[in-house]
Amino acid sequence: MNFRRIFLVKCLLLLFPSVKCSSTSWIYKAVNETALLSITAPGSIYEATWMRGRQRLVQMKGKNARHFVNKERCRCAILRNGTLQIQRLEKEDSGNYTVVIYQQDGKLQAEENIMFFVQEPVPQPILTGECRNKSLSVKCEVKQKVKDEAKEKAKDEAFIIELTQPSGKKIMKNATVLEWRGWNSGTFRCVAKNQVSEKMAEKVIKCPGKMDFYLILCIAGGVVFFVIFVACLIYCIRRRRKRHEVCEEERGMQALPVDRERGMRELPQTPAEPTPKQDMEH
Repeated sequence: MNFRRIFLVKCLLLLFPSVKCSSTSWIYKAVNETALLSITAPGSIYEATWMRGRQRLVQMKGKNARHFVNKERCRCAILRNGTLQIQRLEKEDSGNYTVVIYQQDGKLQAEENIMFFVQEPVPQPILTGECRNKSLSVKCEVKQKVKDEAKEKAKDEAFIIELTQPSGKKIMKNATVLEWRGWNSGTFRCVAKNQVSEKMAEKVIKCPGKMDFYLILCIAGGVVFFVIFVACLIYCIRRRRKRHEVCEEERGMQALPVDRERGMRELPQTPAEPTPKQDMEH
């Protein structure tokens, strides 16, 4: 970061209140596209100079345009409103772009920074599935080699990968491979994306002979419920039968005294013996 430039801009803002400066913006574009880096400062533009890093690219002053680098190498041009146009983008065009705007009297009007990134489109993701030990293993893989200038060798570029399975979604950033293991078979969707493109792969993956985990739970729960129901039914039947036997015994015991009373009432009465007085009369 150029602290001298920031200090100078702050001093100018104090000296000239009309000077305006916008915050840094971020722009992403794909390779081989055309980029338009516009100026957000209000008002007409008299003089504007675009730089990438510390290197001046092109300048517009009045109606005249001036290039500080080779046009074919830069592939850039400045429009009448101060917008910087870059054609046939390459990854090397990424960087920090700065535009300095001056008024016609030479006073600084604004200074804007743009972080510009050029990315390769996302390649087609590869979605595979494999059955392991009665479980399912799904892999979403994205391969694209890029040259690491620092180490001077090729490496895999990282992307944002989203894997949607029947039970939910899993997201991983700055990755080339995303794996998932579980029990659920069904439709799987793999999405690989970056700031400029997005691609998807979808596939139905099932393990042959493997029952769904939730189906197993339902069957096991049904069996347990059936066993409990049968046990409760047998218990209720036995208890009802026992109550019936007790009631029969109580009825038998209550009926026994009644039968005795009836027997005593139905016994024949024997005639009374004659008294001695009655014998003498005879």
